[in-house]
Amino acid sequence: MRGWWQLAWRVLWRTVLGFVVVSLMLVLLFRVVPVFGSMVMVERQVQSWIAGESLDIRHQWQPWENLSDRAKMAVIAAEDQRFPLHYGFDLGEMRRAWEVSRNGGRLRGASTISQQTAKNLFLWTGRSWVRKGLEAWFTVLMEVLWPKQRILEVYLNIVEWDNGVFGLEAASRHYFGVSAGQLNNVQASRLAAILPDPRGRDAAHPSPQVERRSVWIRQQMRNLGGAAYLDRL
Repeated sequence: MRGWWQLAWRVLWRTVLGFVVVSLMLVLLFRVVPVFGSMVMVERQVQSWIAGESLDIRHQWQPWENLSDRAKMAVIAAEDQRFPLHYGFDLGEMRRAWEVSRNGGRLRGASTISQQTAKNLFLWTGRSWVRKGLEAWFTVLMEVLWPKQRILEVYLNIVEWDNGVFGLEAASRHYFGVSAGQLNNVQASRLAAILPDPRGRDAAHPSPQVERRSVWIRQQMRNLGGAAYLDRL
């Protein structure tokens, strides 16, 4: 029995060590290499195969300088206004979300852009403690090894904006027929407004709810100081 436990322990710690080494190598690699795919893209493709449907993944990597500053600000304003200030986890927002839930309100997400980047790039959708734990691990690695600008650059290039549409370049052309660097304030804010439910909302033909949210996002962009806010990254 003792020999069995020793073997199990040896396998466990080697597995954990191997995971740590591989995850470190991946995070370091993607700090400098363009990201041409993500685990969520793989998940969507597998889901389509299982359902017997055809899914055309549209995605084109664009470097930081080719991405609209308006879109960068719109996403920060909509998703994570403390993005330059926290270390991957917005504890204040998490506490407020918990208090709302405890008082009977709907539990809302408090994920930062860093957490969402970790989930989209390395993990899968859905809710489980295992996924949240892995998300926290990859978030910490990215915050330590990547500058904030790189985190936002990768997020904008891999986030899902419609069924099979990933990244700002594909989304800009899909909804508005322009490149990711040509988005105006209204277009950028509408794209940011549909992120909570990208496959159920339409940036080109926004519902009243999406339009109200896009107006709010533009106001927040102004409150944050516009593109000058990006210097903090």
